[in-house]
Amino acid sequence: MLIQVKCSCGERHCPEWAIVELQGTVEAQPSLQDRIQNLQIGLLCRPSSEESYTLVVGYHELTGSKQRLKKPILVLKKMEVEDDSDSKRVELDVIGVIRHKILFKTRPKALISSRPQPAAKGKISAPASSVPN
Repeated sequence: MLIQVKCSCGERHCPEWAIVELQGTVEAQPSLQDRIQNLQIGLLCRPSSEESYTLVVGYHELTGSKQRLKKPILVLKKMEVEDDSDSKRVELDVIGVIRHKILFKTRPKALISSRPQPAAKGKISAPASSVPN
């Protein structure tokens, strides 16, 4: 079977995508297993003055860096097109090109501690002792 690959966005105008590579797994809560599509996993940001990226997932913060891929990867969309003879054929449309990955290879940093912080409202002085002389 011959499958045609076409690019409707034009040469050198395809949107650029990136891959996010994590060490480990990201698991959805059991209550969200059925609704995982379009689920926000975390917040990815890059300070404008640095070349590092930060990914915040729940109470965890990961730090990563951008790396160039040796070979670019195409992002394709499968489409079924009808021929003149009323038969369907498959075409693949290029919707993006991946040239970089953002690699998070270190362990996450916890954003909250497991011990509650004591409330410091003011200076507390120790009570005077009443020891007889």
